[in-house]
Amino acid sequence: MVKLNTLTKKVLLLLAGGLALGCTYHPGRQWKIIRSVNREWKKINEKELWREIRKLYRSRLVEKKENPDGSLTFVLSTKGKIKTLNFRFEKICLQRENWDKKWRLVIFDIPERLRQARDALREKLKQLGFYELQKSVFVFPYECEDEIDFVIEFFEMRQYVRTILAEKIDNELHLKKIFDLI
Repeated sequence: MVKLNTLTKKVLLLLAGGLALGCTYHPGRQWKIIRSVNREWKKINEKELWREIRKLYRSRLVEKKENPDGSLTFVLSTKGKIKTLNFRFEKICLQRENWDKKWRLVIFDIPERLRQARDALREKLKQLGFYELQKSVFVFPYECEDEIDFVIEFFEMRQYVRTILAEKIDNELHLKKIFDLI
């Protein structure tokens, strides 16, 4: 496994910020992403940045693409997305305020070839406080659409994951006890 220093983590997070910006449609969240990316960008020394980009390229966490005008574009590879998402996972948390009497379900059927991403999603849902109804069905009572959409899009798993907003579940009393909603 590749060990990453602080600057490398920052570069990966900046690249992920660009991806998050593309996945977010809410203007307030877009400005928040832009401000935080801008703040972190100003803290980076240019020589160190290029050295880290070369290291990332050699580690296969980023891929270099040449544009028709001769400029270069660096994008996260699949391995880089998984690594960056792990850093993002450390910071994601869900608010537990004012239950609107609706249940958020995340269901998935992710192929074995994407096992690492599937296991990371399952583990993160548990860390976030989701209750595992079945092996690939999780439930949570509070608003979390943006965070879950980010994770799904980041791993490019949209075709394998569904989210459901439900008003009633047959074992609701049990779930209310689990989430201290009684």
